[in-house]
Amino acid sequence: MSVVPPTPAQLQAVAAQCGLSLTDADIVSFRGLIEKSLEAYKYIEAVPDELPPVKYPRTPGYQPLPEENVHGAWHRKARVEGAPSGKLKGKSVALKDNIMLAGVPMMNGSATLQGYLPDYDATIVTRMLDAGAQISGKVHCEYFCTSGGSHTNALGPVHNPYKMGYSAGGSSSGSGVVVALGEVDMAIGGDQGGSIRMPSSFCGVYGMKPTWGLVPYTGIMPMEIVIDHTGPMTSTVADNALLLEVIAGDDGYDPRIKAPIVGEYTKALGLGVRGMRIGILKEGFEQAGAEAAVNESVREAAKRFKDLGATVETVSIPMHLRGAAIWTPIGIEGVTQTMMYGDGCGISRSDLYSLSLMDCHRSWRRKADALSENTKLFLLLGTYVNNTYGPRYYGKAINVARRLTAAYDKALQNYDVLLMPTTPMKATQLPPHDVSREESIARSTEMFTNTAPFNITHHPAMSLPCGMVDGLPVGLMLIGRHFEEATIYRAAHAFECIGDWKKM
Repeated sequence: MSVVPPTPAQLQAVAAQCGLSLTDADIVSFRGLIEKSLEAYKYIEAVPDELPPVKYPRTPGYQPLPEENVHGAWHRKARVEGAPSGKLKGKSVALKDNIMLAGVPMMNGSATLQGYLPDYDATIVTRMLDAGAQISGKVHCEYFCTSGGSHTNALGPVHNPYKMGYSAGGSSSGSGVVVALGEVDMAIGGDQGGSIRMPSSFCGVYGMKPTWGLVPYTGIMPMEIVIDHTGPMTSTVADNALLLEVIAGDDGYDPRIKAPIVGEYTKALGLGVRGMRIGILKEGFEQAGAEAAVNESVREAAKRFKDLGATVETVSIPMHLRGAAIWTPIGIEGVTQTMMYGDGCGISRSDLYSLSLMDCHRSWRRKADALSENTKLFLLLGTYVNNTYGPRYYGKAINVARRLTAAYDKALQNYDVLLMPTTPMKATQLPPHDVSREESIARSTEMFTNTAPFNITHHPAMSLPCGMVDGLPVGLMLIGRHFEEATIYRAAHAFECIGDWKKM
């Protein structure tokens, strides 16, 4: 790709876009100045890029046929063997398909990115392979991760592991399914509004959204830097804690990293909850669309913590009910500017940029009609607000989020963890292919009201299965203080040890 100076007509168009009125003489003058500045761009174009080496051999794998992929969870099966020893030796891991695995196709749920081949491994991929893991392949996620349902992937819906025709949750839909079915030991999900925790709730697995700044997002297609999280989804608490130990910590690239220390989270297992204080968040049971049976299942689970020796009390944080509203300008405008107009990476941070992803994703502008309805809505709304009002609402939402953070922090001074339903409802039926736009979008966003607030306040939050309603799992969410994932694992493991959650 060569860098060429603008023609006079191109520069006049750019000037109009910038609100400048330039004479013909101005155009000649600025063209000369721009041409001099472009020498720096030509140098950058000419020198080699700076990318980490790909350490472990692999093939592009294959797209499994329907008979091998009944629930529609897999995008590619591609086996990559890690180191001969390590904490994860003997463990198989699936990757959400917004995570880069060099040489293996990635589409992030979208038609516009189909066929893209990453050229380096995400940091967490390298860490898992160095720890002896076997990567089993890439699993489907929702279209650019903009849905909490599992019906927006360009290649078709992902079905719930307990009931075909029902949602697996999103956007890490495939991750939840393959763990629940036992097809892998572990999976990695991504979470910007609940996308680890919502599929964990619907699929009956353990899903941890770590504290923002604990796990590097390097090599994962971002949505918005303020809300991007990645973390483990597993069938046991022990595996979840083990996987977090491996993937957490500074990698020298990701400017999100804020972790003072990385814990040995597995040491929290088996400590029990005697003496712990658990706050049942009243407003977490009062969300629109809350199902009485789901609330009751979570309340019964809370009683079990009390039976184990914890102090369990109700706490009220009224502002929790406005958390999703505070999230909305951040999520929508951030996604529009970073993921869409920012070509999948954005700017203004010291990070490891994937030029191949930016070049490939840039083509969405020529194929925008193929975007999902959710993505179109985000793009239209984010563009309109920015064109009309600029980023002021994004900025104010960030400011107001600090007040919500303080409200949770105040409660967490008195309680070790907060407790509420992960999603207000159990898995719902997948909408039909010809459903209206309004219904499709409603089914993508109805379940994120309890999860989204913690993406903007950055508290660690984990979904654990706590019962069944109508043959579908119910998820309970535990929220802890920043960087105190060990406390959540301590409580979650004690609950897991009570017995089979499916019989509760």
